[in-house]
Amino acid sequence: MVDYSKWKDIEISDDEDDTHPNIDTPSLFRWRHQARVERMEERRREQEEHQRKKTETRQKMKETEEKIKKLENEQKEADLTELKKILQDLEKEDLKIKEREEEMKKKEKLTPWNVDTIGQDGFTKTVINKRSPRKGDDNGLSDEEKEKKMKEFAKENEKKLKEFGMLGRYEDSKKFLQDNPQLVCENTANYLVIWCINLEIEEKHDLMEHVAHQCICMQYILELSKQLDVDPRACVGSFFSRIQNAELEHRNSFEDELRAFKERIRKRAVEKVADALKEAEEEEKKARRGPGGLDPLEVFESLPEPLQKCFETQDHALLQETLAVMPRKEAFYHMKRCVDSGLWLPDAIAKELIEAGVTADDAEAKELIEGGVAADNVEAKDLIEEGVTADDVEETSAANPE
Repeated sequence: MVDYSKWKDIEISDDEDDTHPNIDTPSLFRWRHQARVERMEERRREQEEHQRKKTETRQKMKETEEKIKKLENEQKEADLTELKKILQDLEKEDLKIKEREEEMKKKEKLTPWNVDTIGQDGFTKTVINKRSPRKGDDNGLSDEEKEKKMKEFAKENEKKLKEFGMLGRYEDSKKFLQDNPQLVCENTANYLVIWCINLEIEEKHDLMEHVAHQCICMQYILELSKQLDVDPRACVGSFFSRIQNAELEHRNSFEDELRAFKERIRKRAVEKVADALKEAEEEEKKARRGPGGLDPLEVFESLPEPLQKCFETQDHALLQETLAVMPRKEAFYHMKRCVDSGLWLPDAIAKELIEAGVTADDAEAKELIEGGVAADNVEAKDLIEEGVTADDVEETSAANPE
């Protein structure tokens, strides 16, 4: 038969007593609870003090017994008598402590249970459920790996990506993504962005705006998945349901984001066109550089006006006259730049003299420098008038007989 006697002495909850109407019941309940808590705290301090005394007494007894044993081996009777007396006092104190401990156990057993002592935790365990990581995250990949993955994705799904970009109705887009869940990822949004920029560069503005709408839809789906910390594929139906039934405020927010995205696309397209023109100009400039690495257009613009007129009219005699009246250093400076840019192609001997900085007293050298390729050499003259390149210096030199 089950013994239910231990349940008789349970101190009921503070709020289960009926009180007199003139008594403030909430205050009474607080006072009762506070009094019980203070009694429990007092018993706890009493138990701690009892345990401390018990530990100290047992430790002293152990130390005294060890000293007595040591003195007995050394046969010191005087010290032994004093230690034995101390040990007897400690044993009496230990006996009192045991008696006190028994009284405390009886008192604890007779204390009624209450809501704070009726039960204790047998064990505690906390379990926190975590969603598995979202699929398709590229956070752990390097830039090179992301780029490689993007190219592979575009190559495998280009036809379907373009088909999605051309859809116009929300219902069609929803069904298409549900039928092709591999497209619901960051790579699709990136592909659509690049496509929009290319369309704007090609001046296909209406088509760019159409694809931009699909790109913003994909970006909204991805953002929704990040907020909910779920796989983006699980947000397709939710997004299209929301956007179709959205309030005016949310729809206006979507349209504002779409307009801002189109403006960014237009700005980026202009920047790419400018970069391409600049790159083409640099390539053209690099291609027309002369043997000395100078740009002939820049050199021509830096020449004094009389020299510019000589090159514009291709008048050989006028060039000789102009150089003759110019200061020697200035003439050498401009002619060397003309040679380095390919504007002037002297024969090999004259070129060496120019580079060596020959003096004007050397008549032969002066004639070679000022005259360049001999004017009576018909073949060489034709080469100059036809615009022979600096790479053909050896052929030009060969055309001018010594």
